[in-house]
Amino acid sequence: MASLGVIGMNGPFVPPLIDRHTHLEGSLDPDWVRLESERRGLGLPASLETLWSGSPVPFEGFIEAFLFGASLLDSREAVREAVLAVARRTTASGGRGFDLWASPHFLVVHRGQISLEDFWLGMEEGFSIAAALGLRACLVVDAVNHFGPRHGHAVLDLVLPELPIFVKGFSTGGLERCPFRDWAPVFERARAAGLLIAAHAGESGPGSNVRAAVLEGGVARIIHGIRADAETLELLAERRIPVDVCPSSNQALAADVDPHPLPRMLLAGVRCALGTDDPGVIPCDLATEATAARGMGLDEQAMARLRQNGAEDAWCLAD
Repeated sequence: MASLGVIGMNGPFVPPLIDRHTHLEGSLDPDWVRLESERRGLGLPASLETLWSGSPVPFEGFIEAFLFGASLLDSREAVREAVLAVARRTTASGGRGFDLWASPHFLVVHRGQISLEDFWLGMEEGFSIAAALGLRACLVVDAVNHFGPRHGHAVLDLVLPELPIFVKGFSTGGLERCPFRDWAPVFERARAAGLLIAAHAGESGPGSNVRAAVLEGGVARIIHGIRADAETLELLAERRIPVDVCPSSNQALAADVDPHPLPRMLLAGVRCALGTDDPGVIPCDLATEATAARGMGLDEQAMARLRQNGAEDAWCLAD
């Protein structure tokens, strides 16, 4: 990690800036999406145009927009382009790496739109170019919570036999409908295969899901966690559980959580860091997320803590 940092004007080490959470399917460059849609003779969903303009849509509209982007990932070249969109966006914001989430089972099996071989090749080519740009990157395989543990095992059946070295973690996303205790055997299987474990919790579901993910699911990292209560924040701080927070996404998809709890989470000692989530759908980058965090009243010391947490707990920097 230290080799990626820089020495500031007055000498102190500055940790590398990392995008701690971004989804492959939600990160495609809008210009590429427009051109590719035109080439294929596809009309853009109104929800996607609305989100690109900076206006909110109902959650169902976000899902429609997200899935439209996912539908374009049907070739090695398209997957590579999605990774490069993340790399370009990260570099433009001064970032030095990213932890990337993707759902190969959804694309390969559920949608049947690409082979696993082409998916891995596209990822590998994208990561290779990102490395040439000076970026560190890794992939976290994402399963869908509301599809249940049987789906989770199917995801592992698909990816584990020939798991690429750039895959560092396993996570659940989607709607938080299935109890995390039911996912514990899936998480344990992934952990036994050498993968780090994360979960989206406390975003679309109640804050109690954050606590359950840690205590009953045994996860090592929480995505969002913005509905967690004070007792759960204390647990996260005590166990040093990293939490990836994505202000622009949270504002669009969890607008009822107001004010945003990031300052309260940091004050409680939670190891929060910033991510962009779905920047090709909800326009943002690391710079806009930092601006949003400052707008919540965070001082430079708190901002430095976000950056330090982001680097220290990043899986793309883990050996």
